[in-house]
Amino acid sequence: MPDHKQDQNDEQDQDREQGQGQLRVPRSGWATQTGVFLAFAFLTAGLCGALQPATGIPPEVLQLTQFGPALAVAAVALLWPRRIRDRLAGTLPARSKGPADHEARPPSGNRAALLLTPALITALSAGGALLVSGSLPVTSPQAFAHPLTLLVTAQLIGACAEEIGWRCYLQPLLRTRFGPVTASVLVGTAWGLWHVPVLTQEPVYAAGFLTATVAMSVILGLALERVRSNRLLLAGGFHTLVNLGMLFVTDETSPATAPMAVFGAACLAAALPWIASARRAPTTPDRITAATADGPR
Repeated sequence: MPDHKQDQNDEQDQDREQGQGQLRVPRSGWATQTGVFLAFAFLTAGLCGALQPATGIPPEVLQLTQFGPALAVAAVALLWPRRIRDRLAGTLPARSKGPADHEARPPSGNRAALLLTPALITALSAGGALLVSGSLPVTSPQAFAHPLTLLVTAQLIGACAEEIGWRCYLQPLLRTRFGPVTASVLVGTAWGLWHVPVLTQEPVYAAGFLTATVAMSVILGLALERVRSNRLLLAGGFHTLVNLGMLFVTDETSPATAPMAVFGAACLAAALPWIASARRAPTTPDRITAATADGPR
């Protein structure tokens, strides 16, 4: 069936379900859309990486590979133009339209907690470094060849270029099929594997990095679960703050195994309160239900 006809049918189904008090995101073709997105994300990242030297932009300022997920979203939008809007808005698989709907909105403190969590990750990483090596690696901004303002701006641009794909597109897409934690783990795994050069390091290094990306993905997935606005800035801000913490306060960017293992453990420890909070959250009429016969996993 042509995509535009399928989209029209999906919209008609949505209209009927809205009349019954439900808004359901179309779930058909989620695997195909995921596959297309990931293929473009990996391929375009490799292409951008190959073009990096020709641009003259120093990699420490901005790595063009970070634009792979954003370009993949653009490719998907050309194939499924109507469905992309719901994904980028963070629309959930099912949402009730009842008087208690306001009770299911995310607490405003979640957003502040999300942007404070990178400080916790950095502090835990620094504390772990003290225990492991007996010293705290701190890099002064003056040690870099570029102004601090440029580094921060470039980090934010690069982080948002990634997060428009990981948290603004892929997370809502997988939420049409899986529960929030499972979807977050899958996104975090793809996010970690997307950093292909990391996998060429020692197994403990690669395991620490994958642990970090999965843990941070769970934090972001749970924090943004019902957020309908500023999703990109929140995810990009979290990503940027973590990167800056790694850059200035920890030694995670070195090829040494111990700092990466400590960083992965710090991210995992920071994710535990978010998981515990999600498990304690009261069930409301607005709870998320995966659009499958077997229910959420």
